[in-house]
Amino acid sequence: MLSVVEGILIFVVISESVFAVLGNGFIGLVNCIDCAKNKLSTIGFILTGLAISRIFLIWLIITDGFIRIFSPDIYASGNLIEYISYFWVICNQSSMWFATSLSIFYFLKIANFSNYVFLWLKNRTNRILPLLMGFLLISCLLNFAYIAKILNDLKMKNDTVWRLNIFKNEYFIKQILLNLGVIFFFTLSLITSVLLIISLWRHNRQMQSNVTGLRDSNTEAHVKAMKVLISFIILFILYFIGIAIEVSYFTVPENKLLLMFGMTTTAIYPWGHSFILILGNSKLKKASLRVLQQLKCCEKRKNLRAT
Repeated sequence: MLSVVEGILIFVVISESVFAVLGNGFIGLVNCIDCAKNKLSTIGFILTGLAISRIFLIWLIITDGFIRIFSPDIYASGNLIEYISYFWVICNQSSMWFATSLSIFYFLKIANFSNYVFLWLKNRTNRILPLLMGFLLISCLLNFAYIAKILNDLKMKNDTVWRLNIFKNEYFIKQILLNLGVIFFFTLSLITSVLLIISLWRHNRQMQSNVTGLRDSNTEAHVKAMKVLISFIILFILYFIGIAIEVSYFTVPENKLLLMFGMTTTAIYPWGHSFILILGNSKLKKASLRVLQQLKCCEKRKNLRAT
């Protein structure tokens, strides 16, 4: 029997998953329609891939969490844990790759530094994404091999229940090794986002001094961009905190509340950042406004028919 707090957390998680699917589905749909009309741009490819990977990621988080909460014995038999482990690597790593690619793309396109390394990278933006793709494939292959080794060791020990009977220190070391690729992309994304915020902040100060304190449209745009980036960083950090909480749950499997809180924290990022992207991207924002106008028109028609 679930407590009131547990029931509230489950309701919040389900609501977050619905918002995540709607937000990311909208981003993917708009970019797919745009691709059908025009040639798919680099930013369109990144946004579409990010949206699709997040939809799979949020459903995997919810499915895995609910199995552990309501039917943990399912993990005791069959190969379900293997499928979920491999699928998690693909969804999590690809989502991180697209998010990192988006951060790097905006950083190289918008930021303004006189550093030689930055200028060299800026002139080679199109080559960086394939390089990151190589890192992604290498990371996934290494993770697959390491997961296979861990699962094989468990089978050799006849440990059919998915609870790692090892010391906590060893368990956390294994988790760090499994997530080295994710940590790399996370660190790279944070660095580029922070550098872009610094660049925008410097440019904003110069513009304010040039217009004697008055804020023009460009200044407003830079302030808005900085707010979007800061929100992204906060959500990104919350995502990793949520994953850390879910990982910690394996050391105290009787504490279901800890798992629910971890799921709630993890799910904030996939839906929160999707709506930030919609509001921060002019094409997505215009498309969302058109959808809202159509919904209002449909509502008015229904009311007229009812009367």
